[in-house]
Amino acid sequence: MDQAVKARWAVAALFMANGFTMGSFAPQIPLFLPRHDITESTLGMMLFAMGLGAVAAMLFSGRLIARLGLRRTLTIFSLAIIPVLPAVVLAPSVPALAVGLAAMGAAIGCMDVAMNAQAVEVERSLGRAIMSSSHGFWSLGGFAAAGLGGVVIAHGGAGAHALAAAALAGIVIALALRHIPASAPRPAEAPQQRLHLLPRDPALWLLGMISLLAMVPEGAVLDWGALYIRTELGADIAASGLAYSLFAGAMALMRFLGDGLRNRHGAVRTLRVSALIGATGLMAAAAAPSAPVAILAFGLAGLGVANMIPVIFSAAGNHPGAASGAAISFVTMLGYSGILVAPTSIGFIAETVGYRVTFAGLACLLVMVALNARRAGAAEPVRQGLPA
Repeated sequence: MDQAVKARWAVAALFMANGFTMGSFAPQIPLFLPRHDITESTLGMMLFAMGLGAVAAMLFSGRLIARLGLRRTLTIFSLAIIPVLPAVVLAPSVPALAVGLAAMGAAIGCMDVAMNAQAVEVERSLGRAIMSSSHGFWSLGGFAAAGLGGVVIAHGGAGAHALAAAALAGIVIALALRHIPASAPRPAEAPQQRLHLLPRDPALWLLGMISLLAMVPEGAVLDWGALYIRTELGADIAASGLAYSLFAGAMALMRFLGDGLRNRHGAVRTLRVSALIGATGLMAAAAAPSAPVAILAFGLAGLGVANMIPVIFSAAGNHPGAASGAAISFVTMLGYSGILVAPTSIGFIAETVGYRVTFAGLACLLVMVALNARRAGAAEPVRQGLPA
């Protein structure tokens, strides 16, 4: 098998392992309350520490890639995520839990940046897009882990589940890393180039802001979609859970189709149409007369949201005049910071003006992404099979 093809599937496996680790963490979260005798608000602060760890690490990961090389950075943080779940689950105290969660966020965040940068390298080697399906494998890993995690915990306990999940992720990572090639730096990544902590290119800042606008609606549906369906549209608990379930399922499916769409229609058009579909779905959810209509509308929004971030990350990795790893780390950091601050701010807005107006406002954010889709033009060379 060609080395580039092996690298493509190795990248897919690393995305799946990362998603699997995050998905395995989800069913463990409720168990922290009785284990450490803490309240929901304290747990919220713990999870906020995890988010801060991820965002802070993403900010510095570009420098690590420039200093250590992409393959070495990816190896270090891929291996680092293996012990973090058992360390968090088996933490003996609340301070240890907080430190463990921050370390988990940092490891997963740095691996996230490095594997996205590696996906850009593979796209260049193959001359076609693979970013959307790579994110699809992340969703698949998270879906499988979250679905099986509760069953394993119920039968074997939290500690056994964490150790088993870490072992399985470790096997996948070890097999995948064997096929990640060493890549020569691009001219923009030459050792003599001085890398700043924050970029000075206004175009890269704008791409980062587009990433933020694209990710806030995703976090909003995760955190507030079910509550909107239940409180304002009168759905029961089972039906309200379908809002994010259908959204996430549609997003995962479309990510596996997204590379073909991008190769056929180009990055800019894919981003523009995706954003408009996502905006239509959120606006339909905001105006829905009943819970079933809103749930279907969230599914439509998932189809649109799915491929926006993969296209934006590919554009960042191919941004002219910028080190690939540094550009991706900055754009990723800004995007995920949106998810970090969105739950609190959206909750305040929804309490003030209601969920319908809030989701309509989120639809407007995606319209802004569509209007600025041409900023993703750096991802176009992948479709044409030309060097970036």
